[in-house]
Amino acid sequence: MKKILAMTAAILALSTGAGAGAEDLKSAVEADYPYVFELYKHFHQNPELSFKESESAKRMTSELEGLGFEVTTGIGDKWTKAKAKADAGKVNDGVGGYGFVAVMKNGDGPTLWMRADMDALPLEEKTGLPYASKVVSTDYKGQTAPVMHACAHDSHMAIMVGTARRLAAMKDQWSGTLVLLGQPAEEIGLGALAMLQDNVYSKFPKPDFIIAEHTSGWDPAGAVTYTSGYALANVDSVDIYIKGVGAHGSAPHLGKDPIVVGAQIVNALQTLVSRETNPLDAGVVTVGAFQAGYKHNIISDSAHLQITVRSYKDEVRQHLLDGIERIAKAQAESAGLTAELAPVVEIEQDYTPSTYNDPALTARVASAIGASIGAERVYERPPSMGGEDFSQFGRTPEDVPAAIVWVGGLDPEAYRAGAAGEAPMPPGNHSPLFAPVPEPT
Repeated sequence: MKKILAMTAAILALSTGAGAGAEDLKSAVEADYPYVFELYKHFHQNPELSFKESESAKRMTSELEGLGFEVTTGIGDKWTKAKAKADAGKVNDGVGGYGFVAVMKNGDGPTLWMRADMDALPLEEKTGLPYASKVVSTDYKGQTAPVMHACAHDSHMAIMVGTARRLAAMKDQWSGTLVLLGQPAEEIGLGALAMLQDNVYSKFPKPDFIIAEHTSGWDPAGAVTYTSGYALANVDSVDIYIKGVGAHGSAPHLGKDPIVVGAQIVNALQTLVSRETNPLDAGVVTVGAFQAGYKHNIISDSAHLQITVRSYKDEVRQHLLDGIERIAKAQAESAGLTAELAPVVEIEQDYTPSTYNDPALTARVASAIGASIGAERVYERPPSMGGEDFSQFGRTPEDVPAAIVWVGGLDPEAYRAGAAGEAPMPPGNHSPLFAPVPEPT
Protein backbone atom coordinates (compact mmCIF):
# COMPACT_ATOMS: atom_id res chain seq x y z
CA MET A 1 0.00 0.00 0.00
CA LYS A 2 2.83 2.42 0.84
CA LYS A 3 4.20 1.99 -2.67
CA ILE A 4 0.94 3.03 -4.32
CA LEU A 5 0.68 6.00 -1.97
CA ALA A 6 4.30 6.99 -2.56
CA MET A 7 4.26 6.73 -6.35
CA THR A 8 0.88 8.42 -6.73
CA ALA A 9 2.03 11.29 -4.52
CA ALA A 10 5.27 11.63 -6.48
CA ILE A 11 3.48 11.75 -9.83
CA LEU A 12 0.95 14.27 -8.55
CA ALA A 13 3.78 16.47 -7.31
CA LEU A 14 5.56 16.35 -10.68
CA SER A 15 2.39 17.10 -12.66
CA THR A 16 0.49 20.38 -12.90
CA GLY A 17 -2.43 20.80 -10.53
CA ALA A 18 -3.47 21.07 -6.93
CA GLY A 19 -3.11 17.37 -6.18
CA ALA A 20 -4.86 15.60 -3.32
CA GLY A 21 -4.57 15.96 0.41
CA ALA A 22 -2.48 13.30 2.13
CA GLU A 23 -5.42 11.88 4.10
CA ASP A 24 -7.75 11.80 1.09
CA LEU A 25 -5.09 10.04 -0.96
CA LYS A 26 -4.41 7.54 1.81
CA SER A 27 -8.11 6.69 2.15
CA ALA A 28 -8.44 6.16 -1.60
CA VAL A 29 -5.39 3.90 -1.71
CA GLU A 30 -6.68 1.86 1.23
CA ALA A 31 -9.96 1.31 -0.61
CA ASP A 32 -8.04 0.01 -3.64
CA TYR A 33 -5.73 -2.24 -1.63
CA PRO A 34 -7.79 -5.50 -1.69
CA TYR A 35 -8.00 -5.40 -5.49
CA VAL A 36 -4.30 -4.65 -5.93
CA PHE A 37 -3.31 -7.35 -3.44
CA GLU A 38 -5.24 -9.98 -5.41
CA LEU A 39 -3.46 -8.78 -8.54
CA TYR A 40 -0.12 -9.05 -6.73
CA LYS A 41 -0.87 -12.66 -5.75
CA HIS A 42 -1.77 -13.44 -9.36
CA PHE A 43 1.55 -12.13 -10.61
CA HIS A 44 3.44 -13.92 -7.83
CA GLN A 45 1.85 -17.27 -8.66
CA ASN A 46 2.46 -16.86 -12.38
CA PRO A 47 6.04 -15.62 -12.82
CA GLU A 48 7.67 -15.47 -16.24
CA LEU A 49 11.33 -15.38 -17.20
CA SER A 50 13.09 -12.62 -19.14
CA PHE A 51 11.81 -12.08 -22.69
CA LYS A 52 8.92 -14.49 -21.99
CA GLU A 53 6.63 -12.14 -20.06
CA SER A 54 3.67 -12.55 -22.43
CA GLU A 55 0.92 -13.23 -19.88
CA SER A 56 2.19 -10.63 -17.42
CA ALA A 57 2.16 -7.98 -20.14
CA LYS A 58 -1.28 -9.11 -21.31
CA ARG A 59 -2.77 -8.75 -17.83
CA MET A 60 -1.08 -5.40 -17.27
CA THR A 61 -2.23 -3.93 -20.57
CA SER A 62 -5.77 -5.21 -20.03
CA GLU A 63 -5.91 -3.43 -16.68
CA LEU A 64 -4.54 -0.19 -18.12
CA GLU A 65 -6.76 -0.17 -21.19
CA GLY A 66 -9.73 -0.57 -18.87
CA LEU A 67 -8.66 2.64 -17.13
CA GLY A 68 -8.54 4.62 -20.36
CA PHE A 69 -4.86 4.38 -21.26
CA GLU A 70 -3.85 4.11 -24.91
CA VAL A 71 -1.63 1.03 -25.00
CA THR A 72 1.02 -0.04 -27.52
CA THR A 73 2.46 -3.55 -27.16
CA GLY A 74 5.36 -5.49 -28.66
CA ILE A 75 7.93 -2.80 -27.92
CA GLY A 76 11.43 -4.16 -28.60
CA ASP A 77 10.24 -7.32 -30.35
CA LYS A 78 12.55 -7.10 -33.37
CA TRP A 79 15.67 -6.40 -31.30
CA THR A 80 14.76 -9.10 -28.77
CA LYS A 81 14.34 -11.81 -31.38
CA ALA A 82 17.60 -10.85 -33.07
CA LYS A 83 19.37 -11.01 -29.70
CA ALA A 84 17.76 -14.36 -28.86
CA LYS A 85 18.86 -15.81 -32.20
CA ALA A 86 22.41 -14.54 -31.68
CA ASP A 87 22.63 -15.96 -28.14
CA ALA A 88 20.72 -19.24 -28.55
CA GLY A 89 21.08 -19.94 -32.26
CA LYS A 90 17.32 -19.66 -32.71
CA VAL A 91 14.28 -17.90 -31.33
CA ASN A 92 12.82 -20.35 -28.84
CA ASP A 93 9.08 -20.75 -28.32
CA GLY A 94 7.45 -17.89 -26.43
CA VAL A 95 10.40 -15.52 -26.74
CA GLY A 96 9.58 -11.98 -27.79
CA GLY A 97 9.57 -8.32 -26.97
CA TYR A 98 6.74 -7.92 -24.49
CA GLY A 99 7.45 -4.36 -23.52
CA PHE A 100 4.52 -1.97 -23.62
CA VAL A 101 3.81 1.74 -23.36
CA ALA A 102 0.53 3.08 -21.94
CA VAL A 103 -0.31 6.76 -22.41
CA MET A 104 -2.90 8.91 -20.64
CA LYS A 105 -3.14 12.52 -21.85
CA ASN A 106 -4.81 14.85 -19.39
CA GLY A 107 -4.42 18.40 -20.65
CA ASP A 108 -1.42 20.70 -20.58
CA GLY A 109 1.49 19.99 -18.31
CA PRO A 110 4.68 17.94 -18.03
CA THR A 111 5.11 14.46 -19.44
CA LEU A 112 6.06 11.93 -16.78
CA TRP A 113 7.11 8.33 -17.43
CA MET A 114 7.00 5.59 -14.80
CA ARG A 115 8.62 2.19 -15.31
CA ALA A 116 7.76 -1.22 -13.88
CA ASP A 117 9.78 -4.34 -14.72
CA MET A 118 7.98 -7.64 -15.25
CA ASP A 119 10.39 -10.59 -15.35
CA ALA A 120 11.13 -13.18 -12.65
CA LEU A 121 14.17 -15.26 -11.70
CA PRO A 122 15.16 -18.91 -12.32
CA LEU A 123 14.75 -19.96 -8.67
CA GLU A 124 12.67 -22.57 -6.85
CA GLU A 125 10.49 -20.74 -4.36
CA LYS A 126 10.82 -21.82 -0.73
CA THR A 127 8.72 -19.19 1.05
CA GLY A 128 5.84 -21.51 1.93
CA LEU A 129 3.36 -18.77 1.04
CA PRO A 130 -0.14 -19.98 0.12
CA TYR A 131 0.31 -18.20 -3.21
CA ALA A 132 3.87 -19.44 -3.82
CA SER A 133 5.00 -20.13 -7.37
CA LYS A 134 5.18 -23.70 -8.61
CA VAL A 135 6.05 -22.68 -12.15
CA VAL A 136 8.76 -24.42 -14.18
CA SER A 137 9.64 -22.89 -17.53
CA THR A 138 12.41 -22.46 -20.10
CA ASP A 139 14.46 -19.30 -20.44
CA TYR A 140 15.06 -17.48 -23.71
CA LYS A 141 18.10 -19.68 -24.38
CA GLY A 142 16.04 -22.87 -23.91
CA GLN A 143 17.25 -23.89 -20.43
CA THR A 144 14.60 -25.32 -18.08
CA ALA A 145 14.33 -23.92 -14.55
CA PRO A 146 11.84 -23.26 -11.75
CA VAL A 147 10.64 -19.66 -11.72
CA MET A 148 10.03 -17.24 -8.84
CA HIS A 149 9.43 -13.54 -8.36
CA ALA A 150 12.37 -13.23 -5.96
CA CYS A 151 13.11 -9.60 -6.79
CA ALA A 152 9.59 -8.24 -6.27
CA HIS A 153 8.78 -7.40 -9.87
CA ASP A 154 5.35 -8.86 -9.09
CA SER A 155 4.82 -6.01 -6.66
CA HIS A 156 6.16 -3.49 -9.18
CA MET A 157 3.49 -4.54 -11.68
CA ALA A 158 0.72 -4.48 -9.10
CA ILE A 159 1.85 -1.10 -7.81
CA MET A 160 1.88 0.35 -11.32
CA VAL A 161 -1.72 -0.76 -11.80
CA GLY A 162 -2.66 0.56 -8.36
CA THR A 163 -1.03 3.91 -9.10
CA ALA A 164 -2.75 4.06 -12.49
CA ARG A 165 -6.13 3.36 -10.87
CA ARG A 166 -5.67 6.26 -8.49
CA LEU A 167 -4.49 8.71 -11.13
CA ALA A 168 -7.25 7.74 -13.55
CA ALA A 169 -9.79 8.38 -10.80
CA MET A 170 -8.20 11.72 -9.88
CA LYS A 171 -7.85 13.31 -13.32
CA ASP A 172 -9.47 16.48 -12.03
CA GLN A 173 -6.54 16.95 -9.63
CA TRP A 174 -3.63 16.81 -12.07
CA SER A 175 -2.80 17.71 -15.65
CA GLY A 176 -0.13 16.62 -18.06
CA THR A 177 0.70 13.34 -19.77
CA LEU A 178 1.34 10.10 -17.90
CA VAL A 179 3.27 7.34 -19.69
CA LEU A 180 3.54 3.92 -18.04
CA LEU A 181 6.32 1.66 -19.25
CA GLY A 182 6.13 -2.12 -18.81
CA GLN A 183 9.70 -3.34 -19.16
CA PRO A 184 10.81 -6.93 -19.82
CA ALA A 185 14.13 -8.60 -19.03
CA GLU A 186 15.54 -6.40 -16.27
CA GLU A 187 17.08 -9.44 -14.58
CA ILE A 188 19.38 -10.06 -17.55
CA GLY A 189 20.04 -6.36 -18.10
CA LEU A 190 18.62 -6.24 -21.62
CA GLY A 191 15.00 -5.10 -21.39
CA ALA A 192 15.53 -1.35 -21.19
CA LEU A 193 17.98 -1.52 -24.08
CA ALA A 194 15.46 -3.50 -26.16
CA MET A 195 12.84 -0.79 -25.65
CA LEU A 196 15.24 2.07 -26.37
CA GLN A 197 16.38 0.30 -29.54
CA ASP A 198 12.73 0.55 -30.58
CA ASN A 199 12.95 4.35 -30.24
CA VAL A 200 10.38 4.73 -27.47
CA TYR A 201 11.41 8.32 -26.79
CA SER A 202 10.60 9.36 -30.36
CA LYS A 203 7.48 7.20 -30.84
CA PHE A 204 5.71 8.40 -27.70
CA PRO A 205 5.44 11.71 -25.82
CA LYS A 206 8.99 12.67 -24.84
CA PRO A 207 9.42 12.56 -21.06
CA ASP A 208 10.27 15.52 -18.91
CA PHE A 209 11.05 13.00 -16.14
CA ILE A 210 11.18 9.24 -15.74
CA ILE A 211 10.85 7.54 -12.35
CA ALA A 212 10.76 4.01 -10.97
CA GLU A 213 10.52 2.25 -7.64
CA HIS A 214 11.98 -1.03 -6.43
CA THR A 215 11.09 -3.17 -3.45
CA SER A 216 14.07 -3.36 -1.12
CA GLY A 217 15.08 -6.54 0.67
CA TRP A 218 17.26 -4.59 3.09
CA ASP A 219 14.82 -1.96 4.39
CA PRO A 220 11.76 -2.33 6.64
CA ALA A 221 8.31 -2.20 5.10
CA GLY A 222 6.85 1.29 5.28
CA ALA A 223 10.18 3.03 4.67
CA VAL A 224 11.23 4.68 1.42
CA THR A 225 14.90 5.32 0.71
CA TYR A 226 16.66 7.23 -2.04
CA THR A 227 20.14 8.11 -3.26
CA SER A 228 20.97 11.36 -5.00
CA GLY A 229 23.55 11.17 -7.78
CA TYR A 230 25.20 7.83 -8.47
CA ALA A 231 22.91 5.21 -6.95
CA LEU A 232 23.85 1.92 -8.65
CA ALA A 233 26.93 0.70 -10.46
CA ASN A 234 28.25 -0.14 -13.89
CA VAL A 235 28.16 -3.95 -13.95
CA ASP A 236 30.67 -5.73 -16.19
CA SER A 237 31.49 -9.42 -16.60
CA VAL A 238 34.97 -10.44 -17.70
CA ASP A 239 36.38 -13.88 -18.57
CA ILE A 240 40.10 -14.62 -18.70
CA TYR A 241 41.13 -17.79 -20.51
CA ILE A 242 44.66 -18.67 -19.41
CA LYS A 243 46.81 -20.94 -21.52
CA GLY A 244 49.64 -23.08 -20.21
CA VAL A 245 51.72 -26.13 -21.01
CA GLY A 246 50.55 -29.35 -19.41
CA ALA A 247 52.90 -31.65 -17.52
CA HIS A 248 53.00 -34.36 -14.86
CA GLY A 249 52.62 -33.01 -11.34
CA SER A 250 55.97 -34.56 -10.41
CA ALA A 251 57.77 -32.59 -13.14
CA PRO A 252 56.41 -29.03 -13.09
CA HIS A 253 59.61 -27.72 -14.70
CA LEU A 254 58.54 -29.38 -17.95
CA GLY A 255 55.34 -27.36 -18.19
CA LYS A 256 53.92 -23.89 -17.69
CA ASP A 257 51.40 -24.04 -14.88
CA PRO A 258 48.25 -21.98 -15.68
CA ILE A 259 47.08 -22.27 -12.07
CA VAL A 260 50.14 -20.39 -10.83
CA VAL A 261 49.70 -17.81 -13.58
CA GLY A 262 46.04 -17.48 -12.64
CA ALA A 263 46.90 -17.04 -8.97
CA GLN A 264 49.36 -14.29 -9.83
CA ILE A 265 46.72 -12.58 -11.95
CA VAL A 266 44.20 -12.76 -9.09
CA ASN A 267 46.69 -11.18 -6.68
CA ALA A 268 47.77 -8.47 -9.12
CA LEU A 269 44.17 -7.53 -9.90
CA GLN A 270 43.75 -6.39 -6.30
CA THR A 271 45.99 -3.39 -7.00
CA LEU A 272 43.66 -2.01 -9.68
CA VAL A 273 41.39 -0.53 -7.03
CA SER A 274 43.76 -0.21 -4.07
CA ARG A 275 46.68 1.41 -5.92
CA GLU A 276 45.45 2.67 -9.30
CA THR A 277 42.00 4.10 -8.56
CA ASN A 278 41.43 7.42 -6.80
CA PRO A 279 40.33 6.57 -3.24
CA LEU A 280 37.38 8.93 -3.70
CA ASP A 281 36.12 6.88 -6.67
CA ALA A 282 34.43 3.54 -6.04
CA GLY A 283 35.44 0.34 -7.79
CA VAL A 284 35.22 -3.41 -7.28
CA VAL A 285 37.11 -6.20 -9.05
CA THR A 286 35.97 -9.58 -7.74
CA VAL A 287 37.14 -12.94 -9.06
CA GLY A 288 34.05 -15.06 -8.59
CA ALA A 289 35.31 -18.29 -10.15
CA PHE A 290 38.70 -19.91 -10.79
CA GLN A 291 38.50 -23.17 -12.69
CA ALA A 292 41.45 -25.34 -13.68
CA GLY A 293 42.64 -28.94 -13.72
CA TYR A 294 40.90 -32.20 -12.97
CA LYS A 295 43.37 -34.55 -11.23
CA HIS A 296 45.86 -34.45 -8.36
CA ASN A 297 49.00 -35.18 -10.36
CA ILE A 298 48.33 -33.45 -13.67
CA ILE A 299 49.31 -29.88 -14.45
CA SER A 300 46.57 -28.59 -16.70
CA ASP A 301 47.15 -26.65 -19.89
CA SER A 302 44.39 -24.12 -19.20
CA ALA A 303 42.56 -22.15 -16.52
CA HIS A 304 39.54 -19.87 -16.50
CA LEU A 305 38.80 -16.83 -14.35
CA GLN A 306 35.35 -15.22 -14.13
CA ILE A 307 35.30 -11.65 -12.83
CA THR A 308 32.68 -9.07 -11.94
CA VAL A 309 33.71 -5.43 -12.22
CA ARG A 310 31.73 -2.60 -10.59
CA SER A 311 32.17 1.16 -10.86
CA TYR A 312 30.17 4.39 -11.05
CA LYS A 313 32.13 6.70 -13.33
CA ASP A 314 32.66 5.63 -16.94
CA GLU A 315 36.34 6.62 -16.86
CA VAL A 316 36.92 4.40 -13.80
CA ARG A 317 35.11 1.54 -15.54
CA GLN A 318 37.34 1.85 -18.60
CA HIS A 319 40.52 1.99 -16.50
CA LEU A 320 39.56 -1.17 -14.61
CA LEU A 321 38.71 -3.09 -17.79
CA ASP A 322 41.91 -1.98 -19.52
CA GLY A 323 43.88 -2.87 -16.40
CA ILE A 324 42.52 -6.41 -16.27
CA GLU A 325 43.76 -7.11 -19.78
CA ARG A 326 47.11 -5.43 -19.11
CA ILE A 327 47.71 -7.40 -15.91
CA ALA A 328 46.63 -10.74 -17.39
CA LYS A 329 49.03 -10.46 -20.30
CA ALA A 330 51.88 -9.10 -18.19
CA GLN A 331 51.64 -11.92 -15.65
CA ALA A 332 51.63 -14.52 -18.40
CA GLU A 333 54.66 -12.94 -20.01
CA SER A 334 56.50 -12.82 -16.69
CA ALA A 335 55.86 -16.56 -16.34
CA GLY A 336 57.65 -17.16 -19.63
CA LEU A 337 54.61 -17.83 -21.79
CA THR A 338 55.05 -16.92 -25.45
CA ALA A 339 52.79 -14.53 -27.33
CA GLU A 340 50.97 -17.52 -28.81
CA LEU A 341 50.03 -18.58 -25.27
CA ALA A 342 48.94 -15.14 -24.07
CA PRO A 343 45.67 -15.14 -22.09
CA VAL A 344 42.46 -14.28 -23.91
CA VAL A 345 40.43 -11.60 -22.12
CA GLU A 346 36.75 -11.39 -23.06
CA ILE A 347 34.60 -8.50 -21.82
CA GLU A 348 30.85 -9.07 -22.07
CA GLN A 349 29.48 -6.39 -24.36
CA ASP A 350 25.99 -6.39 -22.82
CA TYR A 351 26.88 -4.57 -19.62
CA THR A 352 24.57 -2.66 -17.27
CA PRO A 353 25.53 1.02 -17.00
CA SER A 354 25.52 2.88 -13.71
CA THR A 355 22.34 4.53 -12.46
CA TYR A 356 22.53 8.27 -11.86
CA ASN A 357 19.61 9.78 -9.98
CA ASP A 358 19.09 13.37 -11.06
CA PRO A 359 19.56 15.31 -7.79
CA ALA A 360 16.81 17.89 -8.38
CA LEU A 361 14.26 15.27 -9.45
CA THR A 362 15.23 12.97 -6.59
CA ALA A 363 14.72 15.77 -4.07
CA ARG A 364 11.26 16.55 -5.47
CA VAL A 365 10.20 12.90 -5.42
CA ALA A 366 11.51 12.33 -1.88
CA SER A 367 9.76 15.46 -0.63
CA ALA A 368 6.44 14.45 -2.19
CA ILE A 369 6.65 10.95 -0.78
CA GLY A 370 7.55 12.30 2.65
CA ALA A 371 4.50 14.55 2.60
CA SER A 372 2.27 11.55 1.85
CA ILE A 373 3.65 8.88 4.21
CA GLY A 374 5.54 10.95 6.78
CA ALA A 375 8.97 12.53 6.41
CA GLU A 376 10.36 10.27 9.17
CA ARG A 377 9.81 7.27 6.88
CA VAL A 378 11.82 8.72 3.99
CA TYR A 379 15.59 8.90 4.23
CA GLU A 380 18.71 8.92 2.10
CA ARG A 381 20.81 5.78 1.77
CA PRO A 382 24.38 5.28 0.51
CA PRO A 383 24.87 4.20 -3.10
CA SER A 384 25.04 0.49 -3.88
CA MET A 385 27.35 -1.53 -6.11
CA GLY A 386 24.35 -3.46 -7.41
CA GLY A 387 23.04 -2.82 -10.91
CA GLU A 388 19.72 -1.92 -12.55
CA ASP A 389 19.10 -1.38 -16.24
CA PHE A 390 16.64 1.42 -15.47
CA SER A 391 19.86 3.41 -15.82
CA GLN A 392 19.57 3.13 -19.61
CA PHE A 393 16.59 5.49 -19.69
CA GLY A 394 18.67 8.31 -18.24
CA ARG A 395 21.65 7.75 -20.54
CA THR A 396 20.21 8.63 -23.94
CA PRO A 397 20.90 11.71 -26.09
CA GLU A 398 17.58 13.11 -24.86
CA ASP A 399 19.20 13.47 -21.40
CA VAL A 400 15.98 12.76 -19.51
CA PRO A 401 16.17 13.36 -15.73
CA ALA A 402 15.68 9.98 -14.04
CA ALA A 403 15.26 8.75 -10.48
CA ILE A 404 14.61 5.40 -8.81
CA VAL A 405 13.62 5.02 -5.16
CA TRP A 406 13.54 2.00 -2.88
CA VAL A 407 10.50 0.92 -0.88
CA GLY A 408 11.20 -1.34 2.10
CA GLY A 409 9.72 -4.83 1.99
CA LEU A 410 10.92 -6.57 5.15
CA ASP A 411 8.74 -7.30 8.16
CA PRO A 412 9.49 -4.33 10.46
CA GLU A 413 9.88 -6.39 13.64
CA ALA A 414 12.04 -9.02 11.92
CA TYR A 415 14.14 -6.21 10.47
CA ARG A 416 14.51 -4.58 13.90
CA ALA A 417 15.59 -7.87 15.48
CA GLY A 418 18.05 -8.53 12.68
CA ALA A 419 19.54 -5.04 12.81
CA ALA A 420 19.92 -5.38 16.60
CA GLY A 421 21.71 -8.72 16.25
CA GLU A 422 18.94 -10.54 18.09
CA ALA A 423 18.11 -12.73 15.08
CA PRO A 424 19.31 -13.28 11.51
CA MET A 425 18.25 -10.62 9.04
CA PRO A 426 15.22 -11.70 6.97
CA PRO A 427 16.01 -13.01 3.47
CA GLY A 428 16.28 -10.31 0.82
CA ASN A 429 16.15 -9.90 -2.94
CA HIS A 430 17.14 -12.92 -5.05
CA SER A 431 16.68 -15.35 -2.16
CA PRO A 432 14.24 -18.27 -2.65
CA LEU A 433 12.91 -17.26 0.79
CA PHE A 434 12.28 -13.60 -0.08
CA ALA A 435 8.71 -12.76 0.97
CA PRO A 436 7.99 -9.02 1.21
CA VAL A 437 5.27 -8.04 3.66
CA PRO A 438 2.49 -6.96 1.27
CA GLU A 439 0.23 -4.55 3.19
CA PRO A 440 2.76 -2.09 4.64
CA THR A 441 4.88 -2.39 1.50
